[in-house]
Amino acid sequence: MVKICCIGAGYVGGPTMAVIALKCPSIEVAVVDISKSRIAAWNSDQLPIYEPGLDGVVQQCRGKNLFFSTDVEKHVYEADIVFVSVNTPTKTRGLGAGKAADLTYWESAARMIADVSKSDKIVVEKSTVPVKTAEAIEKILTHNGKGIKFQILSNPEFLAEGTAIKDLFNPDRVLIGGRETPEGEKAIQTLKSVYAHWVPEERILTTNLWSAELSKLAANAFLAQRISSVNAMSALCEATGANVTQVSYAVGTDTRIGPKFLNASVGFGGSCFQKDILNLVYICECNGLPEVAEYWKQVIKINDYQKSRFVNRVVSSMFNTVATKKIAILGFAFKKDTGDTRETPAIDVCKGLLGDKARLSIYDPQVTEEQIQRDLWMNKFDWDHPIHLQPTSPTTEKKVSVVWDAYEATKDADGVCIMTEWDEFKSLDYQKVYDNMRKPAFVFDGRNVVDVEKLREIGFIVYSIGKPLDPWLKDMPAVA
Repeated sequence: MVKICCIGAGYVGGPTMAVIALKCPSIEVAVVDISKSRIAAWNSDQLPIYEPGLDGVVQQCRGKNLFFSTDVEKHVYEADIVFVSVNTPTKTRGLGAGKAADLTYWESAARMIADVSKSDKIVVEKSTVPVKTAEAIEKILTHNGKGIKFQILSNPEFLAEGTAIKDLFNPDRVLIGGRETPEGEKAIQTLKSVYAHWVPEERILTTNLWSAELSKLAANAFLAQRISSVNAMSALCEATGANVTQVSYAVGTDTRIGPKFLNASVGFGGSCFQKDILNLVYICECNGLPEVAEYWKQVIKINDYQKSRFVNRVVSSMFNTVATKKIAILGFAFKKDTGDTRETPAIDVCKGLLGDKARLSIYDPQVTEEQIQRDLWMNKFDWDHPIHLQPTSPTTEKKVSVVWDAYEATKDADGVCIMTEWDEFKSLDYQKVYDNMRKPAFVFDGRNVVDVEKLREIGFIVYSIGKPLDPWLKDMPAVA
């Protein structure tokens, strides 16, 4: 029986291995992690991550050919194929701080693999890593492997949170990069045969190592660029009276462009986009390509501009101050159908409002109070380190309350900010919300989910990104 071990039981490792176990009943799959609490959650009825469909997949396979364990070395020792899906946070100090990827966890995983291995293994990069990481890992394994042969493959993930299981069941493509040697080709074929259990062969793409590594960064950069492009247009739409929804629809009907990732919003979030673009910028700079680096920096600059523009709009609309005012924040996850808050625009918006001394009441159906408080008091990039290395939030702060009901969040509020496009926010009883708010009552729709005209009929002053401005807002322009 082929044995697979995945180091790292997070958003990528857990779902990916669960689907491999489901689709390949003849393969034994072990997911290992040093976090006892995370592994305990994977072995319980309350999984550590929320992802539609994941529960059912895990329940079908767990204890049969899918195992979750903290005994990392045992399962690495036994495995034929070792996936490495550990964190690659952005460096916060030293060379490349704020841009380069920190490969500390990757390096320690590689050294551990070399230490415990007694047989040849295929080692698969599953984390998003900088170009040439495989070469560095190869050197560590070769120099520490005591004659054992390792083949390094790059197999980047292209999952979208909220649809990860669907994406795994029916991927656009599976990308496998390896060495262009007989041994490398053989390793590629071995991994290809795993995916071939359910993925059509024409969708399994093979490349050299560097192309596979760079393809992941390029894909995320292109997607983020589309969001920043439509968000840049949203600012122009507001200034001219155009409607960004109509503009993006017209643009998206062009078959060369297509409609996806053209929804204007308060900005992109998630664990990948900003991190990968910063990584790309650093690689470009290191390779003497400052103009290319500057081009990709602009994608992040527009994203930051969109978040600060949203905060400015809230503050300027409410008589240029939100001090002591209660602002309801509906949604904290970076997108619907996930509990993930990594790089969510809500963090920067909340911090901006707190900077003007607002009182925040936050509701998200999938994010815990502990997570929200931690995110709001954490330094940038700290989120990508293991939880026991993250700072804890101060307990003395009274300006943020987390509630478990949208109506509670909006009660006696001066304004409502919609930060995540959860379906329930489209169908709230907005008359009830309006009746329980202080007047004038404001709605700032950062995800374009509400019916603007209906809300205005109720009596709200509504700001919706990229839409024609409420007359009230025209009289109170957002200052930069």
